[in-house]
Amino acid sequence: MSPARKPSGTWFGAWLARPFADFHLVVTIATLLTTLGLVMVLSASSVEAYTADKSAYALFIQQAAFAVLGVVLFYVALRIPLRMLRRISFPVFAISVLALVLVLIPGIGSRVQGSRRWFDLGFVSIQPSEIVKVTLIVWGAHLLAARRTEKSSYREILMPLVPAGLLVCLLIVLEPNLSTTIAVGLVLAALLWFGGLPVRLFVTIGISGVVAAGVLALTAGYRSDRMRAFLNSSEDPQGIGYQARQALFSLADGGIWGRGLGQSRAKWSYLPNAHNDFIFAIIGEELGFLGCALVLGLFALFVYTGLRIASRSVDPFLRLMTATATVWVTGQALINMGYVVGLLPVTGLQLPLVSAGGSSLAITLFMFGLIASAARHEPEAVAALHAGQDGRFSRLLRLPKPEVYSPSRAQAARARGGLRAAPPRRELPPARRRGGGDGAPRRSIDSDSSRRRAGAAGRGDPGRGESRGTMSWRTTRAWEPTYPINHARERGNPR
Repeated sequence: MSPARKPSGTWFGAWLARPFADFHLVVTIATLLTTLGLVMVLSASSVEAYTADKSAYALFIQQAAFAVLGVVLFYVALRIPLRMLRRISFPVFAISVLALVLVLIPGIGSRVQGSRRWFDLGFVSIQPSEIVKVTLIVWGAHLLAARRTEKSSYREILMPLVPAGLLVCLLIVLEPNLSTTIAVGLVLAALLWFGGLPVRLFVTIGISGVVAAGVLALTAGYRSDRMRAFLNSSEDPQGIGYQARQALFSLADGGIWGRGLGQSRAKWSYLPNAHNDFIFAIIGEELGFLGCALVLGLFALFVYTGLRIASRSVDPFLRLMTATATVWVTGQALINMGYVVGLLPVTGLQLPLVSAGGSSLAITLFMFGLIASAARHEPEAVAALHAGQDGRFSRLLRLPKPEVYSPSRAQAARARGGLRAAPPRRELPPARRRGGGDGAPRRSIDSDSSRRRAGAAGRGDPGRGESRGTMSWRTTRAWEPTYPINHARERGNPR
């Protein structure tokens, strides 16, 4: 008999089974997106930079400098111990909120194109609203993970986090900056979802957020103009609809194969912000449909990797932080590509790691570093590192070995409580036994409920019943809530 043929894709599954596969995927995705972004920023900004500074490389050099800073922050994120990261999460978040307040004060924050968003340090400008997205993710994950060890009510879960998130949104709206407000809303929604908020309450908050975003979109002149341009693009094609219209022309001009790297026509002042908000249109024009598919594929791989890391992590803090960061980066990318192709109104959200923007690039690379650190804290990776199986990358950077996760005392006590001996079974009376005699004891009336409790405990263990890499969305959420829930469907029971 001929040997059995191996199923297709076995080699990829075997590679994913390696302890450091997720870590290598995160590093590879970050490297490819950053490199592609630098190349496209050089191509898209050369004409504008030469017109303004007599140097075609001015904006590219600035972007490359922030990329170097981002690599340093990536390395710092890999070396930060998780205990220290959680300890400093609230002070750093409070400082970032204070920076949002200071940037609104005339004389401290600089006004550019009608918005007061930046601190102008002379040689560089810093946008605090980009920093607050990461600090909110880290502090929110720490807060919800700490609340896991307590019997918290809805009010106790929502009150510390939601008011802080709404305060951040209010300060960013005052700049004004609707695009970053949307990004912060994504972060807050992801924290609440992966934190175990019941679906009904989550939907209620989500609808309220959508209504608030719609009101904000229609209350300011430039925002209402963008909505009118989206709803009726032919109303003013040379005015409010010009930018979106030129982006579609650029994508159509690229075709399948593209015009070639550096051969864009739109960057010759036909498409405003070609190197920033609409860099995806330049990618489509110069690299064609294949270049756009490459970008989409990299972000799709990032979604898979990020959620895989979250589902494989045993630390609730890492689960929350990684899953929320994945939703933030991917959601921002989808919104950017959505308004470039005309599916969404123009918001101004940048394409992560690709669009020009120093603060955004450096902060996003720092977040990728935290996700890579979470990948090194997977149980298989921790076991391999403590067994002396350091990878080449870890040896090259001399990264410290991650700590073995140990639950807190409250978690350990709760786990011990769940493993207590089952109460004695209540046997059926002799008259109700099958046959009415004194035969062998039959199944007790509590056996079904005991088996259901045991099955529920087995489902709560991420290592039982299903592989770590293919867990459901329910297990990706950090935990089952400790507060009472009325509906069995929301508790995760099949009934």
